[in-house]
Amino acid sequence: MSPTRSLALVSLSSVLLLAVTATDAQAAVQRFDGRYTASYKGLTANARMTITPARNGTWMYLTTVDHMLANMSQATVFQEVGNHYRPLGGSDRSSYASVKRGVTTSYNWATGQARWSGDVKPNRAGPVSLQNGDMDALLINLALARDVPPGRPLSYRMVENGRARPMNYRVIGRERVTIGGRNYDATKVAQGGTEKQTIAWIVAGIPAPVRIVQRENGATTISLQMNSWSH
Repeated sequence: MSPTRSLALVSLSSVLLLAVTATDAQAAVQRFDGRYTASYKGLTANARMTITPARNGTWMYLTTVDHMLANMSQATVFQEVGNHYRPLGGSDRSSYASVKRGVTTSYNWATGQARWSGDVKPNRAGPVSLQNGDMDALLINLALARDVPPGRPLSYRMVENGRARPMNYRVIGRERVTIGGRNYDATKVAQGGTEKQTIAWIVAGIPAPVRIVQRENGATTISLQMNSWSH
C-alpha cells in the first residue's frame, strides 16, 4: 500500500472516530429542566420535568404536576449502562383533597427482580423478572428522545405497576411546534390503538418529549405541552 493511500485511510478512520465520539456524546444523559402545561379531564396545571445528577454517576428523572386541588410526582433514579437507561429505584406520589397515595419501586439487578411497595394491591407487588433493557414509563420518554432523531427501532419493554409489557412506537408524521417563541420540527410517534393510545412529539436536541398526549377511545384524557426548557 502506498504511503499516500495509507495516510488517506488513517485520515478517514480519524474522521469516523470523531463522528462516533460526537454521536456518543450527544446521546449521553444531560441535565434538563422543562416547564409544561398539563391538562387532565378539564383541569389545567403547571408541570415540570427535570434530569439532574444523583450519587455515584446516577441520575434522577423527576416529573411533578402542581394544582391547587391535586399534586403528583414521579421520580426514577437510573444509570446509563451501554445503550440502556437502567432504572435503580422509583417513586410515584399523588394527593387529591385528603386522599394520598404512594408507591415505591425497587429494581434489584443482582437478583433480576423488580418489586413494588406502598399503596399497591398484592397481585401488583411483584416480583417481576427483569430483562436487560427494561425501563419504566419515565425512562421510555428519554429513550424516545434519544432514538427517534437517528431513526432507531422504537421497541421497548416497560416494567411498571407489577407487570412487564412491550411498548412499540411508530412514526406517524411530522409537525411544526412552538416552544418559548421558537419554532421546531417535531416527529410524532404513537403507541397503542384506538381504545388507548399515547402520542409523543420529539424534537432533535431536546432530551425529553415536547408534548405527550394520552387518548382513550379517541378522546384526549391527559396532555403535557412544553412551554420552555434549558440544560
